[in-house]
Amino acid sequence: MNKENPLSDKSYSLALKIITLYKELSIKQKEYVLSKQLLRCGTSIGANVAEANGAISKADFFHRLQRKFRSQILAKFTERFNVYIRESI
Repeated sequence: MNKENPLSDKSYSLALKIITLYKELSIKQKEYVLSKQLLRCGTSIGANVAEANGAISKADFFHRLQRKFRSQILAKFTERFNVYIRESI
């Protein structure tokens, strides 16, 4: 990972954790719908950060980062359901 960009590093680490959680939920607990949504929104954060790093201007950079934060909010919301599912089984 790029040592000069902690946001890229953190979003990559988050994506790896999301993938691990997705595997646990889908394989071990047979939960497919919410785990798939968590996988999509949790891994898209890193893609949005990478895209923002290629921005042309500061305004473009901040616009692209706003998409990242919306994905993160959705990931956290979905994670709450996955925690409930794990605890109820």
